[in-house]
Amino acid sequence: MISLFSQVRSYERSVRLLMVNQFTINLGFYMLMPYLAAHLSGTLGLAGWLVGLILGVRNFSQQGMFLVGGTLADRFGYKPLIIAGCVLRTAGFAALGFVDSLPALLAASAATGLAGALFNPAVRAYLAADAGERRVEAFALFNVFYQAGILLGPLVGMVLTGIDFRVTCLTAAAVFAVLSVVQIRALPPRRADDARDGRDAARGSVLSQWRDVVANRPFLLFSAAMIGSYVLSFQVYLALPLEVRRLGGQGEAGAAAVALLFAVSGLSTILGQTKVTAWCKARMAPGQALAWGLFTMGVAFLPLLLATAVPEPEGGAGRWLLAAVPPALSALLLALGTMIAYPFEMDTIVRLSGDRLVATHYGLYNTICGVGITLGNLLTGAALDAARAAGMSALPWCALLMLGMVCAAALYGLHRTGRLAAVPAPRAQPAAA
Repeated sequence: MISLFSQVRSYERSVRLLMVNQFTINLGFYMLMPYLAAHLSGTLGLAGWLVGLILGVRNFSQQGMFLVGGTLADRFGYKPLIIAGCVLRTAGFAALGFVDSLPALLAASAATGLAGALFNPAVRAYLAADAGERRVEAFALFNVFYQAGILLGPLVGMVLTGIDFRVTCLTAAAVFAVLSVVQIRALPPRRADDARDGRDAARGSVLSQWRDVVANRPFLLFSAAMIGSYVLSFQVYLALPLEVRRLGGQGEAGAAAVALLFAVSGLSTILGQTKVTAWCKARMAPGQALAWGLFTMGVAFLPLLLATAVPEPEGGAGRWLLAAVPPALSALLLALGTMIAYPFEMDTIVRLSGDRLVATHYGLYNTICGVGITLGNLLTGAALDAARAAGMSALPWCALLMLGMVCAAALYGLHRTGRLAAVPAPRAQPAAA
């Protein structure tokens, strides 16, 4: 841990602040969002489809607006978009605790999603710009802070929600309010390459920005290949908890097994991310690391596949171990695969952008992967239901294993053909007389 903080201190102030900001963003977000559905259905008594609609609006407003957020960041600078996102989330979280009409809940939910679309591309583009040649190491540290917020947020939220859900909402809103003030005062202004790209973005139209990004074929191929990584990693929140609950039940034993799942995922990243990144960078090209990361994420479902061959105990410690151990091993391997791939993934986006319109590239990338997550989760849920109905419990794990293999092969193919190499930035053209 001392080594971790020494690495953080080796970066300039803006990079350190962005890392702490991301921890705080995730802390505030995850102390509220895991308990929102229970508040909507329990306290407010909304029907299940209305709860799904409100949560879906939040997800859609974030995933659908990432491209817009990235485009605005390239045009107006990273700092204004980061601050605007935090202010908007402050208002959205505060509103969620006090409104009870459907239109107001939908507006508050949409505001929290739009906030993420504003600051997420800007934060990553800012970090990439100020980290310079140390981008890979910076994104590894960034992921440590990111996961720490995810790990701590639900624990804080559980305590606050035990008092009252409104206390949770106000605390989360206060976190983002303080974060907004700190960034207004301490975060230096930053544009997309002040010497060139900032002026280009200001002169060109939004459509021209989007045409430039969509015309970047290697970037689009890379984005499509990486969809699998997000579908696979999201199973920590979908397929793995469902499997744990199926075997471990809905009581305290099942809750403990689910908690173990998240603890393994978060703590392994916090403790191992920088070491894994240093090892991979010393031995692999970025494309190879990406392929190995996806391969590891696919293999993560092998423990669950093997567990289907074990007869299910009727109860007792044996059933709990079957509910807890294979999913925990899967969560650990998913975390390892993410540790291998994530820093190189973020760096590859910058390289494929040619250091131009970096935030716009991040925005489109997040939108593509977000749509992929939605479709992947629908298919995974359908596979889980079909497997249970047909008595073929191995079906979803086989499908997820194959998805990892296919995406790993696609990334390795992009690497071997040179499509993951840096795209040269276009030279500035002299102005006409």
